[in-house]
Amino acid sequence: MFQDEHSIARGRYAPSCYIMFCMSKLNEYKHNSNVTYSCKYHVVWCPKYRRKVLMNGVDERLKQIAHELAAELKVEIFELEIMPDHVHILCEVDPQFGIHRFVKLLKGRSSRLLRKEYPTLKSRLPTLWTNSYFVSTVGGAPLSVIKQYIEQQKDV
Repeated sequence: MFQDEHSIARGRYAPSCYIMFCMSKLNEYKHNSNVTYSCKYHVVWCPKYRRKVLMNGVDERLKQIAHELAAELKVEIFELEIMPDHVHILCEVDPQFGIHRFVKLLKGRSSRLLRKEYPTLKSRLPTLWTNSYFVSTVGGAPLSVIKQYIEQQKDV
C-alpha cells in the first residue's frame, strides 16, 4: 500500500491512511506512550570459567527467575534454552529500557538467588556469571528460524 514507512512519518499520507497502516502492523510492533518498536535480541552468556553448573534443578530455577523478571519488566521472552555451561535467550525489550539493563538485572538477580538456594554454586565459583555476554539484534530474520536455532542448541 505504501512505498515506505518513512513517507508516512514525513506526513505524506492522510491521518486515516496512517491509522490503517498502523493497524496492519499491530502484530509486528509494540508501543509504549511515546515509542513504537520491534527490538528483538538474541543474548548468550556463560557461568564463570564456563563451568557446567546449570543443571540438576539450577536450570529450571533459572528459567523461572528469568520469566518472573521478564513479566515484572514487561520484556517478552520468545525462547529460553539453558545448557550446562551457557544460556541462550531470545527476547524483545523496550528500547527506552535497554537490553543492557535487562541482562544486568537478570544476571544479578539470578546469581543472588541461585547462589542462595544452591550452596554448591558458592563453593565452586567466586561469582556465578562472567562479566561479559553476547547480544545480537535479530533484525529481519524470521523469529521461527532464531527460535529453532536456540532450541537445537540442546542437541549440540
